[in-house]
Amino acid sequence: MEKTDVTQCAVAVLSGGWSDERDISLQSGMACMGALREAGFVRVELLDIAAPDFAARLLDGRFDVAFVALHGRYGEDGCIQGLLEVLHIPYTFSGVLASAVGTEKAVAKALYREAGIPVPEGVDLPEGTRLTSDQADRLVRRLGLPLFVKPAANGSSFGVTRVTETAQLADAVARAASEGDRVLVETCVEGTEITVPVIGNDDPVALPIVEIAFDSEFYDAKVKYEPAALHHVIPARLDQTTYERASEFAVRAHRALGCRGVSRSDFIVTAEGAPVILETNTIPGMTETSLLPDSARHAGIGFPDLCRRFVELALEGRGVTGGTSGGGEA
Repeated sequence: MEKTDVTQCAVAVLSGGWSDERDISLQSGMACMGALREAGFVRVELLDIAAPDFAARLLDGRFDVAFVALHGRYGEDGCIQGLLEVLHIPYTFSGVLASAVGTEKAVAKALYREAGIPVPEGVDLPEGTRLTSDQADRLVRRLGLPLFVKPAANGSSFGVTRVTETAQLADAVARAASEGDRVLVETCVEGTEITVPVIGNDDPVALPIVEIAFDSEFYDAKVKYEPAALHHVIPARLDQTTYERASEFAVRAHRALGCRGVSRSDFIVTAEGAPVILETNTIPGMTETSLLPDSARHAGIGFPDLCRRFVELALEGRGVTGGTSGGGEA
């Protein structure tokens, strides 16, 4: 029997996992489970994908939709999305390709350029790179200082180093490589950091822009999960032209990567008012201190309504309003 009320769908909230962001994912999962229950969903279960019985619980649970509250490797990079596709279980947020591309920063940058979105200049270093002093000198001559060194595929600023001296570069590359495989070295764009959430599938729209205020060298993992009131300025203090341009670029990024449901693109706005994109998060954080829920609240969308909307978007265009057994149609 087809379900016409989305709250009658059985929802599996997927969280946890094995990445550096496991704890954050568990927090997101708990928050989303509570919000979905508050929104009236009759059956919501939290599943840790790292649990030995995860596959059995997912298969035996007769879930109509999976709510993906995962971050980092295996959860945000297309892996869990591929599993859900094989099992024909509809799921929230982006599909396999968009998830993989969004995680691979160098690939995403190529798509941003094609879409006319400004990006920082940078170099993608292959797996196993160990910089010699001559190589470090050449990189600095090419890109200048300061530089940001980061894993080519990781999130929440894990493994990111701000390099201000050539002598620091080799160690920064080694640190980033320990958090991933390839390493991205980029020019440090100075200015105001903002983030722009976008919601939707075929007709995405930007939510209020969040300006991120902080005193540290950059918006690192520690700062990201401090209370939102300490760092979030909504709406961002930008002139109207810059604000509209940043919103437009975020929607372009969402489309360029092929995102569904939601994305959140991070930018630096230069002193000249030019938004330069840093990355797009295909599964933004969903804790009480996270940027996306804070932006949505300022748009009049409470957290339970936001989570309900994500389930609706997951089912949109899939020929189902809620499956009956083992998930709906892919």
